[in-house]
Amino acid sequence: MAIQNSVFTNPSAFTALRSLNTVNRRLDITQNRVSTGLRVSSSLDDASAFAVAQGIRGELRALESVTQGLNNSKAVGKVAVTGATAVSNILIDIRQKITELANASISASQRTIIKADFDQLLSQAGSFISNASYNGFTLLRSNGNDVSTLANLQGGSLTLSVQNDVDNWARSLAKATIGTAANAQSVLAYQFSTMESTVSAALGALGAEVRSLELQTNFLEELRDTSDEGLGNIVDADLARESAKLTSQQIQQELSIQTLQIANDRPSTILGLFRR
Repeated sequence: MAIQNSVFTNPSAFTALRSLNTVNRRLDITQNRVSTGLRVSSSLDDASAFAVAQGIRGELRALESVTQGLNNSKAVGKVAVTGATAVSNILIDIRQKITELANASISASQRTIIKADFDQLLSQAGSFISNASYNGFTLLRSNGNDVSTLANLQGGSLTLSVQNDVDNWARSLAKATIGTAANAQSVLAYQFSTMESTVSAALGALGAEVRSLELQTNFLEELRDTSDEGLGNIVDADLARESAKLTSQQIQQELSIQTLQIANDRPSTILGLFRR
C-alpha cells in the first residue's frame, strides 16, 4: 500500500507534474503550427511527410526553372515572328515597286525614282531581319541557329527552328537586276515570288513553334499549381482547428498548474497533525 501522507514523497505532485509536462509539449506543438502555418515544419514533426514535402519542393523549383527557360524561348520566337511579320508587310510595297518597274512605258527618270524606293524598302526589310534578335538569339539571319529549350523534368525539349532563308532571299532580292522591264518581270516571277513564299513559310513555322511553347508553359503552370496544392495538403496546418486546440490547451495548462499547486501544498497539511 502506497503511503499517501509523507513529506518526502508526493505521488499526487508527480502525477500533476507529468500532466503539466504533457500539456506543455502539446501546447508547444500547437503554438509552433500557429506561428509557422505548417503542420510539418521539420523532420521532427513527421519524418516521412517531411521527406515527401522536400521532394515536391525540389520539383517545384525545377518546374520554375523550366518555365523560365520556356518563357525566354517564347520571347525569342515572338521577336522573330514580329520581324517576319514586318518583312511580310513591307513585301506588299516591294511588290508594288517591282510591278511598276516591270512596266516598259515608264521613263528613265521615273525608273530611277522607283528603283530608289525599291532599294530603300529592301534596306528596311534587311533592318527588320537584323533587329529581330533577343538576348543574343536570332532566327531570321543567315548566321542564326536553332534554339532548343528544356520542356519538362523528364528531359524533353522544344525547338525554335532558324529561318535563315528569309535573310538569304532578302539578300538575293537586293542583288537582283531590275534595270529594265524584262528584268523586273523576271525578278517578280522568281526572286520575289520565292522571297514571299519563304517569309510565309517562316511565319507558319515560327507561329506553330511559339504556340507549342505557349501550350507547354501553360501546362507546366497548371502542374506547378497542382503540385503546390498537394504540398499544402501534406504540410499546411489547419489554422482554424489549431486555434481551437490552442485555446483548449491553454486552459488545460492553467488547470494543470493549479492542480500541481494543490498537490504541492498537500504535505503542509501534515503539519496540522502536530499542532496542539
